[in-house]
Amino acid sequence: MFTGIVTDVGRVRAIRETNRDVRMEIETNFDVDTIDMGASISHAGCCLTVVDKGPGWFAVEVSGETRAMSTLGDWREGQKVNLERPAKVGDELGGHIVSGHVDGVGEVISIEPEGGSHRVRIRAPRPLHRFIAPKGSITVDGVSLTVNEVEDDVFGVNIIPHTWDVTTIGQLKVGSTVNLEIDMLARYLARWRETA
Repeated sequence: MFTGIVTDVGRVRAIRETNRDVRMEIETNFDVDTIDMGASISHAGCCLTVVDKGPGWFAVEVSGETRAMSTLGDWREGQKVNLERPAKVGDELGGHIVSGHVDGVGEVISIEPEGGSHRVRIRAPRPLHRFIAPKGSITVDGVSLTVNEVEDDVFGVNIIPHTWDVTTIGQLKVGSTVNLEIDMLARYLARWRETA
């Protein structure tokens, strides 16, 4: 489990097809000695398993399903990536509860300065848009954000200068695609309503 509070921006240093999946090596500022083999790390909102590591880097294997259902299929060497290690029992939950399971890919349709912040509007894929509510939480490329408004399949978030500067959100442009994970509570509430 994660909280959507990005703790490092890594860089894809290598991508290679294997006989099973795609292996990606990620450069990081994390203390790699403290990362166990088999550990889970959120990569732009995708929970991936560490399968190898070396000084200043670790490797993950990415399945075809993950590449098809997220932005990872479009990643290239040199790309910057929001990273978060899993929360530990007793850690401060600064964002919201995030599973690291991407629900769909959204598209940035506008970015407007708003004071010192930026208002970013994103189109969510249908029927995922039904789970997004004003003042609810959403994870965008691994970043926990509060939804400001929703109009049909488009929602808006306000990005404060700190988040803009220390995550990959500040590199987004109109037309960029982003990984989305809906709020876990919304998921279970919607399922309960379907079966009640």
